[in-house]
Amino acid sequence: MTWSIVARDSRSGAFGVAIATRFFAVGALCPHAESGVGALSTQALINPHYGRQGLELLREGIAAAEVVQRLTAPDEGRDQRQLHVIDAAGRIGQHTGAKCVHWCGARAGDGYSVAGNMLANEKVIQETARAYEASPSLPFAERLIAALEAGEVAGGDKRGKQSAALIIHSTEEYPEL
Repeated sequence: MTWSIVARDSRSGAFGVAIATRFFAVGALCPHAESGVGALSTQALINPHYGRQGLELLREGIAAAEVVQRLTAPDEGRDQRQLHVIDAAGRIGQHTGAKCVHWCGARAGDGYSVAGNMLANEKVIQETARAYEASPSLPFAERLIAALEAGEVAGGDKRGKQSAALIIHSTEEYPEL
């Protein structure tokens, strides 16, 4: 299911995840973030443990790519999962399982990662990234929403749309938004 963007705002240091899907209540299990630590999204046939475990590893200072490897390597369902992570240093880690439903893939840029599966086409990822890169002057939350809107215009989830979520963590232990 789904596509998402995980990012770190270079101005404020805030971490955010914006996600959209045909799946019901996507915000309940997929997006995760913590102030000063990082953000991640677990998607496709999600592993609900990736969120808590991933943030725990990020808190220990483990780089995003290593977090992805540590979470996916022992997971027998990894071929059907997608995970992308940004750490406190802005490094990216990505995993798209070999059995994720087409179109699936990911793209990383400076301070962000976009990943998706069951998408109408590859342009969903490309346009999400393009819109994020093209709008650095927008407030962080609006920038993430603009990126998702661009992906939706490009075709979005090939099954349609049912839910979306946005979380932003900045300076507090709880989400700012």
